[in-house]
Formats: sequence, C-alpha cells, structure tokens
Amino acid sequence: MSRDMQPIFILPEGTQRSTGRNAQRTNIMAAKLVAETVRTTLGPKGMDKMIVDSLGDVTITNDGVTILEEMQIEHPSAKMIVEVAKTQEDEVGDGTTTAVVIAGELLKNAEDLLDKEVHPTIVARGYRLAEAKAQEILNEMAENIDENDEATLRKIAETAMTGKGAENAKERLSEIAVKAVKRVMEKENGKNIIDTENIKLEKKVGASVYDSELIEGIVLDKERVHSGMPRQLKNAKIALIDSAVEIKSTEIDAKIQITDPNQMQAFIDMEEKMLRDKVEKIAKSGANVVVCQKGIDDIAQHFLAKKGIYAVRRAKESDMKALTRATGGKVVTNLDDLSPDDLGKAGIVEEVKVGDEQMTYVKDCKNPKSVTILIRGGTEHVVDEVKRAMEDAIGDVSAALKVGKIVAGAGAPEIELAKQLRKYAESLSGREQLAVQAFADAVEVIPRTLAENAGIDPIDILTELKAAHDKKQKWAGIDVFKGKVVDSWKQGVIEPLKIKTQAVSSAAEVAVMILRIDDVIAGSGKSDSGMPPMPPGGMPPGMGM
Repeated sequence: MSRDMQPIFILPEGTQRSTGRNAQRTNIMAAKLVAETVRTTLGPKGMDKMIVDSLGDVTITNDGVTILEEMQIEHPSAKMIVEVAKTQEDEVGDGTTTAVVIAGELLKNAEDLLDKEVHPTIVARGYRLAEAKAQEILNEMAENIDENDEATLRKIAETAMTGKGAENAKERLSEIAVKAVKRVMEKENGKNIIDTENIKLEKKVGASVYDSELIEGIVLDKERVHSGMPRQLKNAKIALIDSAVEIKSTEIDAKIQITDPNQMQAFIDMEEKMLRDKVEKIAKSGANVVVCQKGIDDIAQHFLAKKGIYAVRRAKESDMKALTRATGGKVVTNLDDLSPDDLGKAGIVEEVKVGDEQMTYVKDCKNPKSVTILIRGGTEHVVDEVKRAMEDAIGDVSAALKVGKIVAGAGAPEIELAKQLRKYAESLSGREQLAVQAFADAVEVIPRTLAENAGIDPIDILTELKAAHDKKQKWAGIDVFKGKVVDSWKQGVIEPLKIKTQAVSSAAEVAVMILRIDDVIAGSGKSDSGMPPMPPGGMPPGMGM
C-alpha cells in the first residue's frame, strides 16, 4: 500500500455538503429571513405586501400564509417555516404571522446559545420542556366563553380583521361572521362541532364592502336555463338531481335506418315524449325548482318553463352538498325515484343580478346548516383581501367556540407567558435552564413587533408592560394607536386560546427540528428533486427571497 491513498468518494460528483455549525447557521439564517419577511405585517398597524407572480398576477395581502405561499420559497429550511404557517392556517385559520415570527425568534435565540457552546440537543430539550409548560400556562390563563355571549364573539371577529383590508367595515363583517358560524354549529355530546366548509364565501366585485351580506341559504353562481321560467318563486320545493335531463345516446354503436319521413317524425316524437315524461316526473313530485348537476336538454328546458319550474344546470358538486344541508333535500340520481320527501325547502328562490352577472339565491331556508356570505368590494384586490380577513374571523370565532376558551390579545398573553416561563426556568438545573429562558425571550417578540410596527419605542413599552404584569395585571397589552399600556380585555382585543397554543407548539416543533440538523447534503446538478445545485456556502441560488 502506498502512503498517498486515493481519496474515497462516497457521494456523486458535484454534491454540495455543509456540515456542523455551518449547516446550522445557513438553516437558521434562511428561517430568520422568512420570519423577517412577514414580521412587518403583524398587528393593527402592520403593513401589506404586494406579490407579483411570474404571470404578472398581483396579490396584495396582510395574511402571513398567503404571502409565504405566493412567494414560492426555494430554500429547504425556509420551506419548513412555511409549513408552520400552513398548519396554523388549517388548524385555526388565523395567527399565521404570529407562528412564523415566533419560530424565527426561537431559532435566532438558539443561535446565541450555540455560539456559547451549548449543545443543540440540550437547546432542543429545553425548548420541548418550555413548550409543554407554555401550554399549561396558556390554558390556566384563558377565560371561558359561552356561545350566547355574542358581544365577545363579535369582538373576536373584529380583532381578527383589525389591520386587514376589511378594517373599515369590521363591525358589519364581524356581525355576519358570528351569525354564520352560529348557524352552522352543531352540538354533539355537549361539544360544539363546527365545519367551516359549510360557510361558503362567494365574491363579487362591485358595490362596497358594507354591502356584503349573509344569505341564510346558498348562492349559486348560475342563471336560470330558460328565459320563460319565473324569475322568483316563493315557498320553493327543490329537486336536487344528479343525472342529466337529456336523452341518453346508445351505449353501443347502433345504426337506425329510416326509409320513410313518417318514421323520422315518429322518431322525433318519441324523443320528445321521453323528455316530456322526465319533466312530468319532476312536476309530479311537487317540485317547482330543479338544480341539476348535469345538463338539461333544450326541449326539456322548454317543458320545464311551461310548467313554471325554475331550473339551473351544471351545478358544482360542492354546491349540491351545501344545498342538501341548507334546504334539507336529498340528491336523487334516478328520476323514477323522485318523491316529495326528497325535496328541499326554501322560502325564496330567485335570480338576482349581482354586478354584471346573474346569480341564483336560495334563501330564507328554515334551519340552514349551510350558509353563504356574499362579499362585495370596489376592486378584485379588495374583495380578495376582505375574503381572507373573513376567513380569519370565521376561523377565530369557530376556534373560540370549539375549545371554549379565549385570551386577550395586544401582546398581553405573550408577556404573561414569558414572565411565568422565566419563573419556571429558575426551577431547572443544568443548561436546559438557558434554553427555557431563550424560549421566554422569544415569545416576547410578538409585543415587541406590535410596538415596532406602530412606531413605538419597543424597549420603553416592554418595560412598562412587564411592570404592569408584575402588578398582577394579566391582560395589560399595548394600545398601538395611543402608544400606551392598556387593559386589552376591556379594549375588546380578544382572541381564541387555540391561536396561541397552536402557534407556540408548531413554532417550537419546527425550531427543534431545524436545530437538530447538522449536515446538509444537496444533490449534484439538477437532481430528480428539481432542487437547484448548492453553491459553496450552502444556500441554493435565488433563495426565494
């Protein structure tokens, strides 16, 4: 064996690899950059982002998860932070910016500990302990809420919309949001079950945000199929049909030879009779409205119009499901089986011109378990942003009712949480104590950011806040408009507990995950994963920032 051994390559040529502190640094750096991007949108005085995609479509928003999804981030660790926002969006529907900012801050504080030679697994363990304790503290801190406390529920909805594009009409919109959630809420074993899918948000440009309305039923983006049909029907009985009101063509290739014009006429008459029979079956059941998921033949349209039946064709499957919940009808696949029991009921079915399009309103349903909110606004971008604000408000109100616990906002719960975590840190021995303290500091990023975004000196206001909390004022928060410390509960800044618990847990989980990575191996060239090659330094080009 010669002394100068050949170097051994175990990875394919061109593979980039960064290990140890270097890998951690670049991962933490990427995560921090993501958090910085959305940080300025937090709070009532947060600013919006304008994102223009490759096709030139413009999105203007204040919503954390929308920003991160539209940005198309490339870096693998930065993507993990985007996942935090998505989880928060799916679980609560609001608080995405909060979750991302806390995750970024946890990593930033971890970096200081790593520089002091604290081992990453110890930091990770400390973070896990802190997160478990934080859940306990938050649960003890929260107050109970009852579904009949409508004033508080509306405050929750208003808090969710403050700082978003819908702010000027938030009283009107919060009333709509609370009504909608209470409409679709069901009780099971004493628990509130809310499926927000049952609240349909329909957007239409035109009018102003104030003209948005709640329809106790469903709005279909469809017009009646024939001009001879009535424009409005009271006491509607609705047949929901999932088969075409047309004549089926034969399954096998069949040729019909016709030698005589009379045979031709008989053939046409037969077709007409079959369609007439179909319409007769519908009329016999007592239905005066037909919502068909498939097509309706021209001749059938004519017969339906003659009978004064209002018909809509090619309805979406999701709309059909919503209609069954709103009107109490059943979807029928075979017209022969259509009976009066299958029909849904609604007070009014009418065709309404909204903006420049005709829409069908199915409203005044008796006890609708599915409702529609029609969102209006001056431009496409306004309507989109109001819809996102509305989703946040609906998410918050339903999260509050599901869990039954709420906290005040404005940075109050975070200061209280940090205070109690520091007390908990003192009870620990060993280096985990440092990690728990770092966790407590990280949580304070929320009130600090609220202050920064409002142009208030964060050091002064945080000192005041801590003093207030030491005097047992657990709901002392920041009034960003006056730059003072106030009782945020009395100010009506209220949020569901779930926002806080979910944000803290998903932020802690992702921070721990990123901290434990000490080796980044990126495939050579354009690999199958479609990741661009890693340049030296361990950051893919165009880090999506």
